[in-house]
Amino acid sequence: MIEHTGIIDSIQDHRFRILIIQQSACSECDVKRACSLSGQIEKIVEITSFDSSLQVGDKVLLTGKSSFGLLAVFLVFVIPFFLILITLVILQSLVPNEIISGGIALFILIPYYLILSLFNKKFKTKFNFEIKKEYNE
Repeated sequence: MIEHTGIIDSIQDHRFRILIIQQSACSECDVKRACSLSGQIEKIVEITSFDSSLQVGDKVLLTGKSSFGLLAVFLVFVIPFFLILITLVILQSLVPNEIISGGIALFILIPYYLILSLFNKKFKTKFNFEIKKEYNE
């Protein structure tokens, strides 16, 4: 189960914008002030919910299935890696110049990610999180 704590940033037509502040592992370190790696990352997640008890500023818990994360990693990292690898292997025997074959292999990613972006609405319905108000503050 994937869980994130966030704060409702805005609500518009049952669409909730949730601000998630992700702390780095450095936040618990004693020498974080001397290190340039410490910090936090802010993310905005949009969720559809019909819960009328939620208001802007409420602290909420977002939950989702961990299989969502595995599918996302597969689509965004694993498939492109193999696309580049297969393209390079095929082009090594067809194109004498390695720079050209490497460029074409990287260019293959452009149509792949464009096709993924066409399915953006379908992914949004598949990768949905549930939102619950946190009462323990």
